[in-house]
Amino acid sequence: MSTKDTVRVALLGCGTVGGEVARLLTEQAAELAARAGARLEIAGIAVRRPDKHPELPQELLTADVTGLVTREDVDVVVELVGGIEPVRGWLIDALKAGKSVVTANKALLADHSAELFEAADASGVDLYFEAAVAGAIPLLRPLRESLAGDRITRVMGIVNGTTNFILSAMDATGAGYAETLDEASRLGYAEADPTADVDGYDAASKAAILASLAFHTRVTAADVHREGIADVTASDIAAARALGRTVKLLCICERVTDDDGVESVAVRVHPVMIPLSHQLSGVNGAFNAVYVEADAAGELMFYGQGAGGAPTASAVLGDLVAVARNLVLGGRGPRESAHAALPVRPMGQTPTRYHLSLYVADVAGVLAQVAQVFADHGVSIAAVRQSDSKDSASLVVITHLATDAALKSTVDQIAKLDVVHEVVSVMRVEGEDQ
Repeated sequence: MSTKDTVRVALLGCGTVGGEVARLLTEQAAELAARAGARLEIAGIAVRRPDKHPELPQELLTADVTGLVTREDVDVVVELVGGIEPVRGWLIDALKAGKSVVTANKALLADHSAELFEAADASGVDLYFEAAVAGAIPLLRPLRESLAGDRITRVMGIVNGTTNFILSAMDATGAGYAETLDEASRLGYAEADPTADVDGYDAASKAAILASLAFHTRVTAADVHREGIADVTASDIAAARALGRTVKLLCICERVTDDDGVESVAVRVHPVMIPLSHQLSGVNGAFNAVYVEADAAGELMFYGQGAGGAPTASAVLGDLVAVARNLVLGGRGPRESAHAALPVRPMGQTPTRYHLSLYVADVAGVLAQVAQVFADHGVSIAAVRQSDSKDSASLVVITHLATDAALKSTVDQIAKLDVVHEVVSVMRVEGEDQ
């Protein structure tokens, strides 16, 4: 057993999360030492402008990140800066210098996890990243460790609090997307530039990480089909409610088997109508939740605070304690598991279901013409609902599973029918019909 009694930590970034990590390392020093088996001590804090942080011990501050992460007296580097460059280079330098790394950087992991793991393996050090997905929710470690002996078939969840807040508010108030986004910004739930959240980039990075862990396959953000919520209307929300459903932006990671028995991985992020009876339907506001299906364990649900300084710092400190224990005892945490190396299935070949809302002419034979287009493309109809007005009719069609390409070509052809005035909305659906 190692006699190491102090683990020295280099902290990169001291913003909302980094400040909480620094505070908790100081305020809970005795408890953390008892859990880790060694004292956790801040060796230095890298910030862009040290003079802008008078609240921190000035002797710990530096703008020389490379110098800090390669210092001989540093054992662990905690990265909370975000972004890809120059952070990737800093962490590679740290790993090559024999420092274990704890990071919350989902964008970096989604694009460069293979490179980071290879550097960690070459140096025999740890790479932990629980805080990269779903904030305080213990999710990645169960996938990496607790379920390592099981076969996970599906991971589906709400992993972005901003979009969930907006969609929940639209559902509760009947307001449109633009005004709800403005309200989310006013309340601090949306960034000044909300693009990464509302266009699905943040969720796509997290989906790549989840799929990589769940299916033992390298998946990058570029492999994830991504759609945001900007096109979701109040009418879509109302239509979902009329069907006993609600709309959520979900990341969906699936192990898919084709007709020849060949397995692949399908990973997507997009708005979905789900039944109000589904466990994810009641996850509102800025909360996150992830639903996991596995052969032996069955159905599992992880729920909690998905963002924020203190919740994310909780996950970071959990990783830091684990890394410190490994340093004290001479062990290592889990390495990358990509042995399955399953191909990633293109979105067009991924089985999905659609909800279509159409305005059609109020004449005989309309439904037959629409149904014929579905039949021509090999798409089976699960349910049809129709309501009439003076000059037109509203037609809602819900499909059975079909490839996304077949569904898209069906919708394109339906839009060209003379009897179809407008394709009002198209949205994918999950769960049983209500």
